[in-house]
This record gives sequence, C-alpha cells and structure tokens, in this order.
Amino acid sequence: MRKPSRRSFLAGVGAAGIGGLAGCAGFELQSGNQEPPLVENRPDAVYVPTHTEGMGMAGMQSNGGYSCALTYSFPHRFWTVDGDETTQVEVGGSDAVHLMPIVWHSETGVVPSDVNPRISISRDGESVVDGLSPWPMLSQRMGFHFGDNVGLPEQGEYDVTVAVGEGGSRRTGSLAEAGAAEFEFTLDYQLSDLNELPFEDVPPARQGTLGAVQPMQMDMVPLMQAPTEGELPGTVHGTAESGDADLLVTSLDDAAAFGGESGQQYLGISARTPYNRLPVPLMSLSATLTRGGETVYDDYLYEWLDADLGIHYGAPVDGVESGDELTISVDAPSQTSRHEGYETAFLDMPDATLTL
Repeated sequence: MRKPSRRSFLAGVGAAGIGGLAGCAGFELQSGNQEPPLVENRPDAVYVPTHTEGMGMAGMQSNGGYSCALTYSFPHRFWTVDGDETTQVEVGGSDAVHLMPIVWHSETGVVPSDVNPRISISRDGESVVDGLSPWPMLSQRMGFHFGDNVGLPEQGEYDVTVAVGEGGSRRTGSLAEAGAAEFEFTLDYQLSDLNELPFEDVPPARQGTLGAVQPMQMDMVPLMQAPTEGELPGTVHGTAESGDADLLVTSLDDAAAFGGESGQQYLGISARTPYNRLPVPLMSLSATLTRGGETVYDDYLYEWLDADLGIHYGAPVDGVESGDELTISVDAPSQTSRHEGYETAFLDMPDATLTL
C-alpha cells in the first residue's frame, strides 16, 4: 500500500479551519510540491480520485445580497476546458495556496454561476495580485465554485478584496435583486497552519473506479446540491442521461417568472453529477419537443438561477403533455474547470431522448 504522499509548499495560510473529511496530514510541508500520480487508464466518466484534502477559511462576510467565505486549500492540479478539450494545469513552483472565494446568495443559498469574482491581494499597501479572475470549477468535494492556485511571496498578513458583479438577467425572485458587492479579508499566510489541514489518500483499490468521494460538510458555508426529484417543483417527467450527467426534466404550469407569456409552460432541465447530485453549470443546451410527429419546440435551453430549481436550464414552451418526445442536445459541454475525478466526464455528451 502506497504511503501518504508528501505535499510540499513554500508557505501556508493561517485561519480557522472548516469541516473536511477525517484524516491526518501524513506529510510535512517543505519547499516545492509533489502530488500523487494520476490513476492510469482513467474512465471517461466520474471516477474516485487519488486523495482528498481539507480546507480552511480566512473569514466570512455578507453584503449586497451575497455572502462570501474566503477559503483555501493546498495548490493542486486541475483541468481547464475549451470546447470539449481539456488542458491540465500543473502546480507552479511559486504557487502557495489554492484560493477559493465561495460566494452564495444569502437568502436562497444558490451559488451563482453568472458572476465571476475578482480577487485583489496587497501587502503593506503594495499590490501582490491585481484583478485575478479565478476559474469556475467543479469538484467532488465542493461542487461548483471559483478557485485558482495563487503565489504569495512570503509569510505574513495580506489584505484580500473579493469583488462580485451584478450577475446576469436570467434570475427569478430575490436572486434578481442581488447587486454588486465587495468583501474585505485579512489573510495570515503561515506555513504551520497550512500544514495542519487534513490530507488523506483514497485506498488504491478505489482509485479510478466509477464513483465519487463524499462532498465536504462545511460549517457556515452551504454546499449547493441540485434538488432531489421529490424537491423539484412542477411535474417531474423523468431523467435522461448524457456524458455521465443526469438530466432531470420537469415542467411548471406558469412560465411568467422565466420570461414566458400568458398560457405558456416552463420546461426545466436540472443537470447534475451522478453520486453527489452537484449541479453542472455553464453548458450550452437545446431541445426539441415533439407531439404526434409535430414539433412543439425546437430552440435553446438557457441557464437560469431559481431558488427552487437552483442552477438549471429551461425555456417557456407552448404546453407539455404526457407522451411528448423530448430530445436534449448538448451543443457545448460544461466549460467549468475540473478537479480530479471530473476531468474525464461531461465532455462527450450525445443527444438524450425522453418520453414525457
């Protein structure tokens, strides 16, 4: 059995920790970085990664309808997505932490996919990081979030500003009322505190198998999961599958909140990961709805934010009836960056058909 990997860093961030998987560090932090090797012959699906990591929090604030927790973990590899191609981002020699500003709508708990937080870091009045836009990401432990590896020159205190824009127009209810906001944090960057974060190897027999590790349970910070079938509003018609994503289909009698006209219904698609039910945002979807050989709807499904549906895709349609045939097409897979275990899934996504 492989011994726990040694994780090495230039320095660490000191703050009160928040919950993670149980486990001990099993390594010492030194200069440089060394990650466990990737599993060979990874499946083109969601798979169990090589290890899990804990996470710490530098603080939490609320402003402008949003709440923000500035969190961090060890710098680690991830994969960016361009179309249906992925590019692995290795840990750089100057990377100190993986910094994650977790932003959510205070009233509903929805983590908005239509804002990109910007991070600025200074020390003693001098800029260290200016206007960093962290990547939108999918993680088995954290779900959808924003994050990036960040280099800091030395240990000590840093002033961190997280700025959030107004977001997009496809929101309902109080989500549409949230405005731009800024959050100010003090980050105390200490090697000894980062060294205390949990790190645990997954047993070798599980690594690379179909499945996922459990999401992190975090005090004060919500984990946004897609609604269960029983929690979805409207009439639930079933689940289609594409590229290892589950596409749960529902219809609402009134489409007015989603830009529809009088008499129209709303066709909603809740896309989520298997195993952990985490929403999969930033896809391009379209749909064809037919009834008795006649086309009822043939157009895009747009990404919306809603308190009950969460992050989902949908459009107003001229009625949904039992026996209708629905074909969902993924015109572009999720453009979120991926943590280990998701980088091979949600890429090759064929059409999915369901009888309503």
